[in-house]
Amino acid sequence: MENSSRVYLYDTTLRDGAQTQGVDFSAADKAKIARELDALGIDYIEGGWPGANPTDDTFFADPPKMTRSRLTAFGMTRRAGRSAANDPGLNALLAHPSLGAVTMVGKSWDFQVTVALGVELDENLRMIGESVAHLKPRVPEVMYDAEHFFDGYKRNPEYALKALRAAYDNGARWMVLCDTNGGSLPEDITRIVGEVVAAGIPGSHLGIHCHNDSENAVANSLAAVRAGVRQVQGTINGLGERCGNANLISIIPNLMLKMGFETNIAAADLKNLVRVSRALDEVLDRTPNRSQPYVGRSAFAHKGGLHVSAVAKDPSCYEHIDPALVGNARQIVVSDQAGRSNMVARMTDLGIEMEAVSRESLVRVVEQMQVSFDPREVTDLVDLVKRLEHEGYAYDTATASFELLVRRALGQVKRYFTLDRYRVIDERRRNAIGQWVTLSEATIKVEVGGSEYMEVGEGDGPVHAFDTALRKVLTGAYPQLAALELADYRVRIVESTAGTGARTRVTIESTDGKGNRWTTVGVHTNVLEASLEALQDSIAYMLYRFGEG
Repeated sequence: MENSSRVYLYDTTLRDGAQTQGVDFSAADKAKIARELDALGIDYIEGGWPGANPTDDTFFADPPKMTRSRLTAFGMTRRAGRSAANDPGLNALLAHPSLGAVTMVGKSWDFQVTVALGVELDENLRMIGESVAHLKPRVPEVMYDAEHFFDGYKRNPEYALKALRAAYDNGARWMVLCDTNGGSLPEDITRIVGEVVAAGIPGSHLGIHCHNDSENAVANSLAAVRAGVRQVQGTINGLGERCGNANLISIIPNLMLKMGFETNIAAADLKNLVRVSRALDEVLDRTPNRSQPYVGRSAFAHKGGLHVSAVAKDPSCYEHIDPALVGNARQIVVSDQAGRSNMVARMTDLGIEMEAVSRESLVRVVEQMQVSFDPREVTDLVDLVKRLEHEGYAYDTATASFELLVRRALGQVKRYFTLDRYRVIDERRRNAIGQWVTLSEATIKVEVGGSEYMEVGEGDGPVHAFDTALRKVLTGAYPQLAALELADYRVRIVESTAGTGARTRVTIESTDGKGNRWTTVGVHTNVLEASLEALQDSIAYMLYRFGEG
């Protein structure tokens, strides 16, 4: 007897997720992601559609070895007018012995059958049944994706059920109910799944596949499980065509931590959820969504002083789970909205007592910054942060710059290098074939370890040219800086009424290629000066936090 509390997880990131605009997986990308999903404990990993494109053919020709997951191929039922044995597309699903399952899509909405396919309704049912029967003895598991099932059921429930029955009666392990257009609401899902189960197709053989066009994909998937289905399909980070698919990163902890269901993912595996989410972003060269539930950097961030004070007493005051359960961490944000509680909590995270940072030490640090207020007016750290945020600094995101500010006040961060002067020249000219090109050249004078150096760097822009020149000098003294990468660069005007003389905030996100990411900020009326402040903080933070080598 099957465990009624066991839910099977089916990932379609590599196939349905690949339909996202701007996403183009290579075969190597697919293999890397598949290994991450296998290590996490996903039951089924849909690798793609054999025969559909060269990338999928390359992936299936040499797939990664699965240790916990079933590698699954996607295809479609036989075409009208062909036998299952003579359909090339259907039989392409049999060419890969490493497969643990095969999923076939077929129509379950009579409107789609007659309009999109242009075939008779009975012929469509034969296409489903004969395709399942043909594959059943030849592959470990056969699944039927009932495309447009919920839309079809709302208009012709009798025919939609016949489509499911054609697959079920011929031995399909799973019948997956698809909300293909993504327009259903949770109450629709609950009612229809209940009626399908009541009609004789058990929930232990039903799956759910939701799209997010009404922002209900996760809610609909959970509603389906509550109504009886025991397989959930989705993608990592909600990738997918149009508005995306159901986000497994949210579904998994909801199932396990909120609803009490069992999956193939153990508690120890669940702590890798953040890593898996960010691994996909790395492959896609995307900045992780800070606000993503469970795994985002802001998912357990606290900014308001009242909130922080309560969290210090008991985290459950403003946290629905312990962030460590999914591999995340609590973040106490410092900003102009922060009170003393925020500062105390953040300093505790840094291992520093508030009282250790004196007013005099803060004044010395601020005197080196170009600010409009008199540093001698600063009363304490809370007052300083609020004044700097008013200048345009944003320490709620630039946590590395905040840490450097405090540690410099304590004398814990040495001066790794000193920029004595620089000059940047931009040139626009025609190249050898007559095309206009713009180049930047930076000349810098830097003091490192008591010695002075001059260097020149070229780049696509002034910041790039400056970075190139600075790295030429610094990597000699600090070789590990060769691994430093600027993952994101953002510019924002913080005084829009001042026109071209407005103060500019530059935020830089950096990485060392080992999974460490940090954010720094610079503010100035000159965008290059703001950029250099943030860039120099980024370098100093890497050297301080991760060692000088």
